Amino acid sequence: MRSQPLPILTVLLAFLLFPMAATAQPPRNMPVPVLDLQRYSGTWHQVAHLPMFFQRNCVRDTTATYTPQADGSIEVRNACTRKDGKRIESIGVAEPVPGAPGSLRVRFAPDWLGWLPFTWAPYWVIDVDPDYRWAMVGGPDRKYLWILSRDPRMDPARYEALVEQAQQLGYPVEELIREPGAG
Repeated sequence: MRSQPLPILTVLLAFLLFPMAATAQPPRNMPVPVLDLQRYSGTWHQVAHLPMFFQRNCVRDTTATYTPQADGSIEVRNACTRKDGKRIESIGVAEPVPGAPGSLRVRFAPDWLGWLPFTWAPYWVIDVDPDYRWAMVGGPDRKYLWILSRDPRMDPARYEALVEQAQQLGYPVEELIREPGAG
């Protein structure tokens, strides 16, 4: 009995021409396609964040305030309360990334260092409430993540949904630090 190459070739050709349905891929980690910076401006309360060096002394009441400037940049004022009860703040600048509405670049280094590329960090709004009541911020390398709310407390169901979404995007949500009293 001679083997028939035709059935094998037919199967191979079918796989090439009609690839199997793609397995479910996680959503792409990308900034939102539309962001109204005027509506995004104002004060946000941190609900949770991934650990980062610059927030190592913050223990509660962490806020970020964004104020549009005449030159198109945005003043960024981050503040928090330390363990000793002292309120501290850091002031930086953010600039929109042309052609990427949900993407900003942020710098906390002095102005005279602004020309150095490594002083800027990506700031991606990866999800935002249609009414700008909550937002989730990350970046391309998934090292940083913030869950923000206009109110100091966030509905627990909303928080859990955002954590699940961040996990699907590949963020290490098991390392999230929850703001005390945030909900």
